[in-house]
Formats: sequence, structure tokens, C-alpha cells
Amino acid sequence: MKRFALPTLLLMLGATASAEPLWVGRFGGEGALPAGWQIEHLNSKFPPTEYRQRQWDGVAAVEARAVGSMALLARPLTVDLEKTPILCWRWRIDAPLRNADLTTKAGDDYAARVYVSFAVPPAALGLGTRAKLALARSIWGPTVPDAALNYVWDNRHPVGTLQPNAYTDRTRMLVLRSGAGEAGAWVSERRHLGADFRSAFGDLPGRPNGLAIASDTDNTGETARAGFADFHFVAEGAPCAFP
Repeated sequence: MKRFALPTLLLMLGATASAEPLWVGRFGGEGALPAGWQIEHLNSKFPPTEYRQRQWDGVAAVEARAVGSMALLARPLTVDLEKTPILCWRWRIDAPLRNADLTTKAGDDYAARVYVSFAVPPAALGLGTRAKLALARSIWGPTVPDAALNYVWDNRHPVGTLQPNAYTDRTRMLVLRSGAGEAGAWVSERRHLGADFRSAFGDLPGRPNGLAIASDTDNTGETARAGFADFHFVAEGAPCAFP
């Protein structure tokens, strides 16, 4: 049997421990909402998107069904991006939306999106931005984030499109999948959250504080169904830990 000096052994054990994934969305069961997640119904003018846990083609997932509706399924998030900056997950859609267009308010809908909110130090936001956020929170409630990054499954824009949300520049939209070519099957994602935040917001300091999923059709009135599964963070050099 090969022997290791104690410092080498401790280093190896530390490396193993640091490679453990941080699970933030491991689903299971049938019907009920996952523990620690809650529905955020942002606009009472529209019905909330419906969410439930289910087994879907062998994947333990959350299913989202939207019929002219909008609500997030959200949970608080605490993660050290210095240690585990890579966000991994799987998702699927039945079909992209027909009439959505992320460049317009009337088209600001998505068959599937993954939403990460960030807390930003007040001093880094500036007086004008703080005033706008205070006004937004007086209308929409305290869940309005300092900054947010949305990974979306779009219908028409090229993969890699990154631009402000049609309603607010505090949220940036990043197209990861587009069109119907991969609809109907589970697709795996691996994103460097810190790098994506810097691409979206430059040198703005931000700390992830929330994770949400959604199918969103309140603007177009369309129908959508999507699945989400296996959310976890891993170290930069570690593989995703999909079952």
C-alpha cells in the first residue's frame, strides 16, 4: 500500500472536501413544492404560474406550467463564489413561445428562465439607483433585487445574447438556449456565475442572495411548460454532479 506523508494526506483530504458540490435545488417527491422554496406572485393582475415536483423521464424535477401567468418559485441563496463559482442545472421545455421578444415589454416572456438575484453594497449603487430601487420596492415589494441575472430559454435571439431587461436595467437577460431544436429533452447547463455577473454588470460588487425558476407568459398570454432539476454549485475545476 502506498504511504503518504501527513501534510500530503491532509492536502489531499482538503482537496476532496472542497470538491463537494453545494446543492441548492435537489428535488424529489410528487406534487408538493420543494422544501425551502416558495412562490413569489409579483403581480395580482395575472394568475400565478403553477409548480409541482414530479419524476419526469427519470429526472426528479420541478414542473412549471404557465397559462398567461407569472410567478417565481424562489429560495434564499448563500454561496461563496470564490470557492464554488460554477452553477450547474438541468432544464427542458415543451416548446419555445411564439410571440415573445426580450427587447420589448409586451414580449418579455420566457418558456423557462433561471433567475439569480444579488445584494450590492449601497455605496456601490449610487443615489439615483437607490432611489429607483426604493420606488420599485414600494410598488412590487421587498423582493426587487439590487441586481439580477436571468438565464433564459428564448424563442428567437441568438445564444449568448446579453442585454438589460425590457422593464429594468437592474436585471440582465442572458440567452443560453434558443428555439425549438432542443425542446422536449433535458439539457444540462454549466455557468461561471461570477464571470457572467461581471459580463453583465462590470465591476459592480455583488453577492448572490436568491435563486428562482419560472415559466413566464403574462405578457403574451401564451401557454408554456418547463422542467428544472439538479441545481448545485461546484469548484471551477470540478465537474457538475448530475445523477
